[in-house]
Amino acid sequence: MIALDRLSVVRIADDVQSGRRSAVAVIEEVLERLARYDAVQDAVWISRFDAQALRAAAAAVDERVAQGEVLPLAGVPFAVKDNIDVLDLDTTAACPAFAYAPDRSATVIERLVAAGAVPVGKTNLDQFATGINGTRSPYGVPRNAYNRAWISGGSSSGSAVAVAAGLVAFALGTDTAGSGRIPAAFNHLIGFKPSRGRWSSRGLVPACRTLDCITVFTGTAEEAGLVDAVVAGFDPQDAFSRALPDVPRATRRIGIPRADQRPWFGDIESGFLYDTALATLDVELVEIDMAPLAEAARLLYDGPWVAERTAAVRDLLRDDPDAIHPVVREIVEQGLSYGAVEAFEGQYRLAELARAAEAMWREVDLLAFPTAPTCYRVAEMLVAPIALNANLGAYTNFVNLLDMAAIALPAGRYGSGVGFGITLIGPAGTDRALVDAADALFPAPASPPPLDLEGRMETVKLAVVGAHLKDMPLHWQLTSRDARFLGEAKTAPTYRLYAMADSAPPKPALVHSENGGAIALELYELDLAAFGSFVAEVPPPLAIGTVTLEDGSFVKGFVAEPRALTNAEDVTALGGWRAYVARGAD
Repeated sequence: MIALDRLSVVRIADDVQSGRRSAVAVIEEVLERLARYDAVQDAVWISRFDAQALRAAAAAVDERVAQGEVLPLAGVPFAVKDNIDVLDLDTTAACPAFAYAPDRSATVIERLVAAGAVPVGKTNLDQFATGINGTRSPYGVPRNAYNRAWISGGSSSGSAVAVAAGLVAFALGTDTAGSGRIPAAFNHLIGFKPSRGRWSSRGLVPACRTLDCITVFTGTAEEAGLVDAVVAGFDPQDAFSRALPDVPRATRRIGIPRADQRPWFGDIESGFLYDTALATLDVELVEIDMAPLAEAARLLYDGPWVAERTAAVRDLLRDDPDAIHPVVREIVEQGLSYGAVEAFEGQYRLAELARAAEAMWREVDLLAFPTAPTCYRVAEMLVAPIALNANLGAYTNFVNLLDMAAIALPAGRYGSGVGFGITLIGPAGTDRALVDAADALFPAPASPPPLDLEGRMETVKLAVVGAHLKDMPLHWQLTSRDARFLGEAKTAPTYRLYAMADSAPPKPALVHSENGGAIALELYELDLAAFGSFVAEVPPPLAIGTVTLEDGSFVKGFVAEPRALTNAEDVTALGGWRAYVARGAD
């Protein structure tokens, strides 16, 4: 059975170009990988070339190599978001009523095929690229490759999962509000969003035509650079194409949001992961005022740019509105309320905000922002699709409006296994500088976490400090729930421990205090159902809250109400409950 590890653009291209391996052999492996992963989740693809067509395309690459052609992407299999035209596959934009058969591939596809890459198929997306969460498609919900209870991010959902799951070596997405970056973060990938107009958008179904960028998902920054080298360049057939010179950029001063301007939407784990990643940087970190960027971001969905999305689907909205996904329809209908006056007023305000951003670039070389402030479970997103989707774009929505380039990079992982990312952002034209800076500032991890191939069970880490410790009277409440022991640890030095009065069996109370100490504890992992039943049995005055560990991370754990301290003995100086119990036995 083929292992579903990542496919390497560099390794495949080198092997096929040198003759160590044929492009046909690569495609045979891809076909095996596709068959295996189709059984894991079947919402990644909207259409694919059949095996015969893929073998023929690969054989054509082998023939070109044999004839002496030098192909920078020889035999490299890739996927294409299904709002980008690929000849001989329908373009749907995840809307069956909109589907059409293109008479030509998009410019970026033509350039990739000319370089020897082999398109495998078209991937699922938030319909009409309207959304950054990945749940708005009649073709199903592509779930996160590392925990299928969680969203993959969107709108380029299928493309990100296809790369993360090892089905293709790279995949094209698109990005208007963050669609080429947020799925990269959640799936431990590189997401490269070039400057507007650097890559041709001819053959792209527009979301917001003046803002849209075709993007790429890869496993490494080097691979993103290889794809960029093939597809970048002026296209006279694209009215929005630009001939942008490469602008060098230093990496001495990195801008980050002010501490009071970092929305996490209640997700303290995201804040911890961001601070941890920043702590690895050997550069000057400069806090910037994010207010102008945040205001620009709001123009995208709370301003007249919504009308540009409406323009992209105007005929379908008028003639067959029920064909549009209900959430997408609710969004694009809002564009009908904007007129020319609001459009010009929005342009004027954006110009003012862009001038503020220009001043920012005189203070910092690049920005290093969180890619997303949090991640959500699919079930949560389906219940509150608009509000939660809006939260995801807090650090991405402004980038295209303010004419910036960006590269999203893996920068940690949540306890769920889902990825956390940081995005490097620079002015237009700094694309190559961003690619070069990526590995220097945030080196790629040795390997991503294991894929969720079996339907990963969601778990919760729980810290216990007293009667639930090993060999203590209530430890059975953990073992009976198949809790897995993770190891010993300590709290941050900001807790006090008390022996409660008249508690049977004897129990401690853990209380947060700036004048405290580090308290010894044990860590366990329980599945969600077991954790819920455990919490239901916790008696007052104890409760389960969030405990900060010595390394700054957070877990669930025992905390106490104020009444727990009545007549209680402060045993903080002993450093933990075992020492207290041992003292009593002496």
